[in-house]
Amino acid sequence: MKTTAAITAVHAHLPEFVLSNAVLETMVDTNDAWITERTGIKERRILKGKDQGVSVMAAEAVKGLCAKRGISPLEIDLLICCTVTPDMQFPATANIICDKVGARNAWGFDINAACSGFLYGLTTGAQFIETGKCRKVVVVGADKMSSIIDYTDRATCIIFGDGGGAVLLEPNGEGLGVVDSILRSDGSGCQYLHQKAGGSMRPASIQTVEAREHFVYQEGKAVFKFAVTNMAGVSAEIMEKNGLRAEDVAWLVPHQANKRIIDATAHRMGLDESKVMLNIHKYGNTTSGTIPICLWEWENRLKKGDNLILSAFGGGFTWGAVLVKWAYGS
Repeated sequence: MKTTAAITAVHAHLPEFVLSNAVLETMVDTNDAWITERTGIKERRILKGKDQGVSVMAAEAVKGLCAKRGISPLEIDLLICCTVTPDMQFPATANIICDKVGARNAWGFDINAACSGFLYGLTTGAQFIETGKCRKVVVVGADKMSSIIDYTDRATCIIFGDGGGAVLLEPNGEGLGVVDSILRSDGSGCQYLHQKAGGSMRPASIQTVEAREHFVYQEGKAVFKFAVTNMAGVSAEIMEKNGLRAEDVAWLVPHQANKRIIDATAHRMGLDESKVMLNIHKYGNTTSGTIPICLWEWENRLKKGDNLILSAFGGGFTWGAVLVKWAYGS
């Protein structure tokens, strides 16, 4: 049997500060009922403190991962960081994480695919395992969305939170791990969800700051329509491609963007809500962090051989689904 890339450990880190809907009511013209009905979110975590970048959360997740698996960071061959909120434009946040955790033998790089980032990173990391180039690959999905959110814009500030998680990939000879993936992108969706300034097209200036162009810009209705269609569609497609019926799927692990999008995806797959990992009410949308955080929270309920479908949709647009056969548990 060919070598596959199995997830052998998962860990996550969430900031302590809780930003509830009640607090948001004091900041913008909104209320708990309005937020809950449209998104399913009740609260989200925010990383506070001076010079606290996304690498802070990512490093804690990787440290916990190594401790759980009983390995030294020196054993990590490659670290991939999936994020849209890097500590700096350069160097790569992956390199900063490696330095913080002591992964001195690892090389690394960042992937920016918005909310689909973790799926892109997982699929990329799996190929280094499958080809035999690496024995231990860490894939991090983490974002400090509070750093690019306008807390005077009620359309976006209610959605996002901070957090991140990490998985360890190792070779497997039993057919467990990453089985298949379908990844898509469509750059024409850029107009509906993006950050206007801060890149090479519109570098930071007094004018861009005063125009509040360094925050997330989103046309909610258009994004919602595309997300429902494409996230649900690709999830059903990967089931059909692999001959899976609803009863064969143990869990849907969806990107936590909006409860209505998640419900539509589960419905398209024919899954009961009892098979859907849902924690958006506690953490909001942590972008690249949502899927590994779900895996971490549900880890003790996962069984060896369980079929998991990881599904996401993100700005740009990006979307995809990954079929994972869980490699450990009772």
